[in-house]
Amino acid sequence: MQRRDFLKKASVGAVAGAATTLAAPAVAQALPNIKWRLTSSFPKSLDTIYGGAEVLANRVRAMTNGKFDIRVFAGGEIVPGLQALDAVQQGTVEVCHTCSYYYVGKDKTFGFGTSVPFGMTARQMNAWIYYGGGQKLLDDFYSNYNVLSFAGGNTGTQMGGWWRKEVNTVADLKGIKMRIAGLGGTVFSALGVVPQQIAGGDIYPALEKGTIDAAEWVGPYDDEKLGFYKVAKNYYYPGWWEPGPVIHFFVNKSEWAKLPKEYQEAFQAAAFEANVTMMAEYDHKNPAALAKLMQAGVKVKEFSSEILKATHKAATELYADEAGKNPEFKKIYTEYDKYRRTQSAWFSLAERRMDGFLQTGK
Repeated sequence: MQRRDFLKKASVGAVAGAATTLAAPAVAQALPNIKWRLTSSFPKSLDTIYGGAEVLANRVRAMTNGKFDIRVFAGGEIVPGLQALDAVQQGTVEVCHTCSYYYVGKDKTFGFGTSVPFGMTARQMNAWIYYGGGQKLLDDFYSNYNVLSFAGGNTGTQMGGWWRKEVNTVADLKGIKMRIAGLGGTVFSALGVVPQQIAGGDIYPALEKGTIDAAEWVGPYDDEKLGFYKVAKNYYYPGWWEPGPVIHFFVNKSEWAKLPKEYQEAFQAAAFEANVTMMAEYDHKNPAALAKLMQAGVKVKEFSSEILKATHKAATELYADEAGKNPEFKKIYTEYDKYRRTQSAWFSLAERRMDGFLQTGK
């Protein structure tokens, strides 16, 4: 190539590159300034679960140069924690961060978005939602409530809660008033437990005053911060009603439709990040928190086989009964259970054997 031709082409390329460089800010400047409000179901003191909403807001703000600004409010600042979804549905706020299963009183189908007793683990839920058709099934249901859903966190398998007295048999459960969310309460009620729906920030005073006899929340890190061990020393596991609970961002459908495509993409990417990092953060924090609880005299106990078998039976009966009378529930349960069985078959091989050996050396 002649020197003159090279310089000519290089000059053209430089001009084109400059035009591209100049055009990018112009495009960015053309995007609107949008302010949303996000109401959380959680208090600020629970920094990990509440923090999932801040991860989303901060990342969206960074990716849009501050033009899409989502302001996060703790439970109770705009609406009570257990009314977050209602606020989005009604257009009071544009988005919330909450657990779908808080709303099983409206329809038991809401349980599938978060977790159902003896259901899928966190990894399995992610597989179902992102690749197994779960997202579409959930959003088809949520469309009845004018919202879209985005997975925005997970705690992993939870603990079985704090109990004032030991429970070894099914007979021991009768009459116990327990704070428990989702379908776990429905299952327990079949065995004589009296379930109570109480927001996270209100659990401690209820347990302290004896208004309730037992309470479950998440796991060691959050539970230690909430101080449950001061008023109930028996800490049971596993939380069979929450093997892999998803926390969701729910967005008002009309407000979502107004967003520029670029902002929708930023929101979805930020939700992915919140979903992955919350699980990692809990895995990091829980071991140290459990050690502190045990040093404080907490008695860590395993639910007996009798109780686990009885609750599993009650859960299976609940699903069959609800599917027989609720078409929305049946639609999701049929596909969910089919996918769960496939996942369970796979995890029973490499995962279970590896974990079993690492735990026992056998």
